[in-house]
Amino acid sequence: MLDALIGEISNFMYGKLLIVMILGVGFYYTLRTRFVQIRLFGETLKVIMEKKEGQKVSSFQALMVSTASRVGTGNIIGVSTALCLGGFGSMFWMWLAAFLGGGAAFVESTLAQVYKKRGEHSSYGGPAYYIESALHNRFVAIIFALALICTYGVGFNMLCAYNLQSTFSGFTFYNPASTPWVIGGVLAVLVGWCIFGGGRRIIKATSALVPLMGLIYVVVALIVVIMNIGLLPSVFDTIFTQAFDFEAIFGGFTGSCVMFGIKRGLFSNEAGVGSAPNAAAAADVSHPVKQGLVQMFSVFIDTMILCTATAFLCMSSGVAPTKELAGAPFVQASLDATLGSGAGVFLTISMLLFAFTTLLGNLYYVDNCLAYVNGKVPGKLFMTVYRTFAALVIFVGAGLSMDLLWNLADVLMGCMAIINLPVIVILGSQAMACLRDYESQRNEGKDPVFYAKDIGITDSLDYWQK
Repeated sequence: MLDALIGEISNFMYGKLLIVMILGVGFYYTLRTRFVQIRLFGETLKVIMEKKEGQKVSSFQALMVSTASRVGTGNIIGVSTALCLGGFGSMFWMWLAAFLGGGAAFVESTLAQVYKKRGEHSSYGGPAYYIESALHNRFVAIIFALALICTYGVGFNMLCAYNLQSTFSGFTFYNPASTPWVIGGVLAVLVGWCIFGGGRRIIKATSALVPLMGLIYVVVALIVVIMNIGLLPSVFDTIFTQAFDFEAIFGGFTGSCVMFGIKRGLFSNEAGVGSAPNAAAAADVSHPVKQGLVQMFSVFIDTMILCTATAFLCMSSGVAPTKELAGAPFVQASLDATLGSGAGVFLTISMLLFAFTTLLGNLYYVDNCLAYVNGKVPGKLFMTVYRTFAALVIFVGAGLSMDLLWNLADVLMGCMAIINLPVIVILGSQAMACLRDYESQRNEGKDPVFYAKDIGITDSLDYWQK
């Protein structure tokens, strides 16, 4: 009953409202920024590697925090699910949503930098803060913060736990009735230990391994593609044929490649959802645009590199996608078919690292919004109860059904997007003014430095004052 209800809500949200909003806002800012995703790509790479003496949190470190949340189960399990349930054409719509979403990601993260707050050790902020500071509407800001808490603390973490345990389904010891709960319990204990202040070495080790593991994963995917290079022409042909088969798409839109491509793409790269700005606000940069460019690049890493790697790995393996293979089994079967029996173990190892850092990255966002709603960091008793609940959610999620968890995550994420996308449209002029200021200084050969009054912002800000 609950599964069906949440599924209907998800189909309604993405069948009409969110598809138009996601593509529309992304297209609007792609045009308005004059294709900033392409035009300033070289500049983006320079900014990412920039490190000045005395910086508290560099652009690269903020990129890694947001990418740790983005790079995870969505890049592997999400892509596999889209291919199995929506067809190969889903990949085209995932690419399109990511390219256009880069414009939205640029705007929301630039705004997060403009309106960031001064903390004890570093800055902080996000959509809740720019909604309150720029629109002077704390009620809407609190609604957004609560939506983020539910999305990341419950929906995404439950799904992440499920996706991780599903990668063990190909092992002989796997028992559908008990193994998910065992894996969920172990994962909940590890995450709980870390968020209660222990496990600092685990956090440092896994955070350091995420970029390396992402690179290894892409290399393995490329090896599979090269070994099956003869199938690539037919793969591309199938992608574009199915992507533009409008008769099939509109005949059953809720199960079409368009819907699955955009839903799974949004889940993976989160462009416009309002999550990455929470990490973007923590960066110590001389100009807000720098962090807008960095977070835009994170979308590129997520979809254009990691999601594409998974898609090509699966599509070039010769393994036919089916509903029964949706999720980890399709990727594991693709690896085994090309590299031999046992290659799927690599996927399980990758997922262990990706899922763990994703869970911790998600809870970082939740902590940020809990502090916002409360007006300060909550007391020790509240945080103890909350962290216990957060660990329990991970345990429960591992044992629930795939359809329920995907639909729940989609609905909660959609609620965030429905609030954040209109807000960044309303406040977009400020981000565009920031971009013009940045490019003007860059054209003069300067390292851009931002002052709010230079673009007409007279609100009292914690940063950017002359």
